Amino acid sequence: MNRMRAQGWAFWIGIALALLLMLMPLPALIQPLKPYWPALVLMYWSLEASDRVSVGLAFCVGIVADLLNGALLGDQALRLAVLVFIVLRFRSRLRFFPMWQQALAVWLLLLNNQVLQALIRAFAGDSPMPALSWLSPAVGAAIWPFVFLLLDDVNTRLRGNKAA
Repeated sequence: MNRMRAQGWAFWIGIALALLLMLMPLPALIQPLKPYWPALVLMYWSLEASDRVSVGLAFCVGIVADLLNGALLGDQALRLAVLVFIVLRFRSRLRFFPMWQQALAVWLLLLNNQVLQALIRAFAGDSPMPALSWLSPAVGAAIWPFVFLLLDDVNTRLRGNKAA
């Protein structure tokens, strides 16, 4: 298998795993703290392979996430599209930030995502989000270095393999 094909598989497997992690049940007490896995994976690939990720792809991943979650159709699609747009817009700066600054940027992006979710829920007439869910962006920022390093290791190994 050639390198580009292997990286393509890694990309799609990463998206699928992020969607599965999003569906993973947790105890009710810590459920609101669960990081937004599809956003973290799409942020990584937006930074590392911007030719592979687009706003349209993020919207499609969001539609799939909405269907899997049983959420308001288009909620996650809109939020992921906005997130990827911002990451692609500032990609040249974000890529070269030290890890702590990247984590801070990830926190701000995920916080923006939470604000959008709260607005969408308010316009849809849903109940407000639990107060504890506002800590979810901090959890996402705290695990960002690990997510980044894991995905970067996989990506580097696949890039380093010789074509078969």
